[in-house]
Amino acid sequence: MSQALTLARPYARAGFSLARDAGKLAAWSDALGFAARVAVDPQVQTLLGNPKLTHADAVTLLSPDGADENFGRFLALLADNRRLALLPEIAGLYDELRFEAERVVKARVTSATALPAGELDTIKAALKKRFGREVELETAVDESLIGGAVIDAGDVVIDGSLKGKLGRLQSALAN
Repeated sequence: MSQALTLARPYARAGFSLARDAGKLAAWSDALGFAARVAVDPQVQTLLGNPKLTHADAVTLLSPDGADENFGRFLALLADNRRLALLPEIAGLYDELRFEAERVVKARVTSATALPAGELDTIKAALKKRFGREVELETAVDESLIGGAVIDAGDVVIDGSLKGKLGRLQSALAN
């Protein structure tokens, strides 16, 4: 995994630079996300590994409708260097660069049950105040948490779940 990230990093930076210069950060993010989802499909992976598939066909397969010309050239470069398999890592690293440039923190809120919109707004406001940046929330449900929520915002993890509290209590009692 770390080797894939190391190989993907310069491509993500190059793609970010192209998108920033063209003023199309969001469009490139969407296009890279599409290409990455297509590239991880097992049937597509088999097709991409076929030596009879031309680079132009691979670019056509991985480009979403409406992608700009520079994005097509970017995919062609990846195809020429046999790096199409790195698209998921490239897309992830690109999004990190984009969120940093746009001063956005991406946070994942995992709760025992689906949270109402009002609670999500409260969490978003608190995170915005804590980080001093805009916050993009993603939600998930994990019933094993029993109650409460776990917020994962990059390097910061806030575990307010009942499962986490019980685990900390058990650990404290064991020591």
